[in-house]
Amino acid sequence: MMQRVVDNIIAVTKESVKTFTYESLNNIVRLINGVSALLLTFLPGKANILEGIHGWELRPTFRGPRFPRWMENGVSSFNHFIHELSVDSDSDGSSLDYPYGDEGSSDGDTSPGSPLSQSSRVSRASSFSRNDRHWMGWMWIRYIFFWILLPARFLLGIPVRIFQSSYSRSSNGSSAPGSSQVLQARAINKMQTLKDHIVHRTTDRRRGVIEDLHLAIEIFIEAIFDVVHKAAHFILSPSEAFKTLSGWYSLSSSGAQDSHDSDSEVSVPTATLGENDPAPKERNTSFQQSLNTDARTCQDVITELGYPYEAIHVITSDGYVLLLERLPRRDSRKAVYLQHGILDSSMGWVSNGVVGSPAFAAYDQGYDVFLGNFRGLVSREHVNKNISSRQYWQYSINEHATQDIPAMIEKIHQVKTAELKLSQPDLEEETNDEQPYKLCAICHSLGGAAILMYVVTQRIEERPHRLSRLVLLSPAGFHGDSSLMFTVVEHVFLLLAPILAPLVPGFYIPTRFFRMLLNKLARDFHNYPAVGGLVQTLMSYFVGGDSSNWVGVLGIPHYNMNDMPGVSFQVALHLAQMKRAGKFRMFDYGSASANMEVYGSTEPLDLGEYYGLIDVPVDLVAGRKDKVIRPSMVRKHYKLMNDAGVDVSYSEFEYAHLDFTFSHREELLAYVMSRLLLVEPSPNQQSSQKALRLKKKGQVNS
Repeated sequence: MMQRVVDNIIAVTKESVKTFTYESLNNIVRLINGVSALLLTFLPGKANILEGIHGWELRPTFRGPRFPRWMENGVSSFNHFIHELSVDSDSDGSSLDYPYGDEGSSDGDTSPGSPLSQSSRVSRASSFSRNDRHWMGWMWIRYIFFWILLPARFLLGIPVRIFQSSYSRSSNGSSAPGSSQVLQARAINKMQTLKDHIVHRTTDRRRGVIEDLHLAIEIFIEAIFDVVHKAAHFILSPSEAFKTLSGWYSLSSSGAQDSHDSDSEVSVPTATLGENDPAPKERNTSFQQSLNTDARTCQDVITELGYPYEAIHVITSDGYVLLLERLPRRDSRKAVYLQHGILDSSMGWVSNGVVGSPAFAAYDQGYDVFLGNFRGLVSREHVNKNISSRQYWQYSINEHATQDIPAMIEKIHQVKTAELKLSQPDLEEETNDEQPYKLCAICHSLGGAAILMYVVTQRIEERPHRLSRLVLLSPAGFHGDSSLMFTVVEHVFLLLAPILAPLVPGFYIPTRFFRMLLNKLARDFHNYPAVGGLVQTLMSYFVGGDSSNWVGVLGIPHYNMNDMPGVSFQVALHLAQMKRAGKFRMFDYGSASANMEVYGSTEPLDLGEYYGLIDVPVDLVAGRKDKVIRPSMVRKHYKLMNDAGVDVSYSEFEYAHLDFTFSHREELLAYVMSRLLLVEPSPNQQSSQKALRLKKKGQVNS
């Protein structure tokens, strides 16, 4: 009787504390969101800045279940959440079934489940015993606690062992002596099932900081009151406590090794689309990997959508290791090379899914697609594994144009030539006269400036650039016409450059914790529109009023806790130099002697004066809403090229700066594809392709 009264008191107190803390946190968040909304009403120009933010985001190709209803609806009931994890205790290896439609979604998004979630679906059990619920609840707390409150997990380790021992002893006392092995097998199956579910929730469902706080508070309170509950039971039942303590050591010695081995990783069956053998395979998934952040790579996005993928590691002449990613069409004689801009990666070309991404559109049109990645990752990929941060970040746009792009394009040339020779043996006669394939380049922002610098310098050095056409989306290079904010930043940056150069080699987030925090905050900005709108507006002010979705881009997976692109100090200095000079020129090393050693003159090379060397068609595209690189600056490229006799075209769209890559724009894709189709293969290539098709047709008929 006394034990039941104590249980009721503890249960009521626990739920009261959980409700109070949960609602307190909710009220704080509502207050922050409300204050943000109030501040947003006073900021000028917000209508234009926020016009395209709603509905724009990287749509994941798989989606886990929504956040538990007991958190979404404000009902503080951790026990209800545990009940939803019901598992058939008699099943050998079951996991949980989740509805993958996002209930209540305004846009009707019904993304399919991931291979991980699809391979782990089994029907639920209707209910389970009180002991099973306590066991499952405590195991959930124990293993999730490892993620969020590691110190508390250590302190609570002793009560965990006591409770496990108590459960084991009570089971042994109520069953036949020979049933201990069966119970142990069931316990192992339950543990494995729970771990599979934990891995699913930590990898397939991305949470923000606020959601993490909700879950952490709930788990912490549940753990504390569970300790109090067990302590009260031990006080009211001393004999049971003595039995538990006596059996603790035997249980710990028999199960410690197995528990330790299975804590770090779990083998789960997965299937990856685009592989030659799509059958499910076992792969190890670590609890420490994702921490509920979206850490998908470009490869993940491509393969999950069913496209082929190939990774090519390219080493530059100065030792940097670059990742050249590919959607291969090995027998295609038309290829396209896509190059990203500043603080970006190849993810930008695939981030809008099958319909809205340039990489997929080009592949569907029969192109062999190559996605370039500049140097400048936090992981510092280099042949010298011991390279220092200061040494790694010692590069400017010069190195992007004279090291990165040449290395990647030469690798493309080697790969394409070798593959075409294998698939088309009669190719030997053509290679002496001309390149056996046509390579076009689509570049955005800084990538556009780098590709122009590459073509000009290759022509000056009388080397082949191997390109047939350039499509440049808001290319950098000229920055004289910019906002007041950019002008102030330029003056301050150039003034402080001698002081900052030895102190700040690059601009990036150096630690995994803060990169994870950025990734999670991006989720919170989406969940709380007023806060997200305020941050979006302030960021837009900083970049001159550009209405790109600056908050949304923070949620792109290449900004994750494991790695992210950065900007070297010299790249930023190079952009400031070009803005100050009003010219598109190479990096100024700061002294006449240094420039003389590199360029053969006291001043850096003015690339605009050499536009007459460009011998391929160029398509320039500007955005009327682009405040980062304004249309007047793109028209300056056009005027110089046109005056120099370059085959150049100019187009404008109602876009902001990031809309060229991160936004779903069908009209832009149609325009870009139409420009690529202007590049026709040579007569020799056409006849060779026709012969190859006839040969394949003959093989099929035979």
